Amino acid sequence: MRKALLSHVKRVVVKIGSGVISTDDDLDVQRLASISEDVCALRDRGLEIILVSSGAVAAGKSQLGIEGRPQTIPQKQAAAAIGQTRIIREYKETFQAHNYNVAQVLLTRDDLSNRRRYLNARNTMTTLLDYGVTPVVNENDTVVVEEIRFGDNDNLSALVTSLVEADMLIILSDVDGFYDSNPADNPQAKLIPVVERVTPAIEAMGGKPKGSVGTGGMATKLKAAKKAALSGVGTLIVNGRTPHVLSQVFDGEDVGSYFLPAQSKLTAKKQWIAFSKKPRGKLLIDEGGQQAVIKRGKSLLPSGICGVDGGFERGDAVRLCDRDGQEFARGVIAYSLPETLQIMGKQCSEIETVLGYKYRDEVVCRDDLVLTIEGAEEVE
Repeated sequence: MRKALLSHVKRVVVKIGSGVISTDDDLDVQRLASISEDVCALRDRGLEIILVSSGAVAAGKSQLGIEGRPQTIPQKQAAAAIGQTRIIREYKETFQAHNYNVAQVLLTRDDLSNRRRYLNARNTMTTLLDYGVTPVVNENDTVVVEEIRFGDNDNLSALVTSLVEADMLIILSDVDGFYDSNPADNPQAKLIPVVERVTPAIEAMGGKPKGSVGTGGMATKLKAAKKAALSGVGTLIVNGRTPHVLSQVFDGEDVGSYFLPAQSKLTAKKQWIAFSKKPRGKLLIDEGGQQAVIKRGKSLLPSGICGVDGGFERGDAVRLCDRDGQEFARGVIAYSLPETLQIMGKQCSEIETVLGYKYRDEVVCRDDLVLTIEGAEEVE
């Protein structure tokens, strides 16, 4: 079965967790080198690989004498500045020994929120792949602040999967895959080899983030798998501490847990709106507006808006919510906050009279909108 699933795969994003290549105190250089050798072996098979590598903070904190997780943002940024150079050097040396090259790519959320920078990042990475170079991606921890953080590298790996239009996402974790309960707490926990869809029940099994060197956990990996699925990509979670596990995967062995891609794939633009472009505010939508958007696949008109929360400019992403503030969609808005406040609740024919001009009838056009409510299917 696995060989059939992998038969179409050429471009792969491999996310390497801090718990795989780090200890509580330092970088695990031997394991990083071992994984690098496995990646080179995949390159020999003709696969294109993009690495999303954690571990910079863990690799740098020992040089600063920091024990445990850094407690302040400046400490974390200083550790990342030191550790990132160590990590990229280790990758470079191992890859060059196998006649391959790597390139460092550091990103912030802003880089992917801005459409032009998003496309620039895509062009850079696809050009590197065209030249046979393996991009090593990480969040730019040395300059990032909370407002522009990805949150964790599981999330980043899902966004990169969409960015480069990869065929598969592999997450190297410190466990064998996804279990029905935490195997550390329950010796009877069972590995789930295939997950058809990440439902609320599945997410509940993921628990809460743990770990002293990483920022994620199974919960963040499930969110990453869910995002990748909507991009039409399957996700495999395997134990990165298992020797040559990547070779086992592409030999067709049934290792880890495979999350199937969604049957209905979002377009590239809608993937960007749903996952990369950070929402700036909320629109509260009445029942009629909700039904038009969710059930009939329509655009959002000003008549359906009954409230506004937060600030935004024309071209920003906004959340579309019911009267209770529960999000059901998000999209790119055609009017600024002051303009929206003036035209909300009004008919399209009244926009030009109220504002003195009109960009368009739709406040959020259907082409710039994606449903986020659980179980909803896009109506194109």
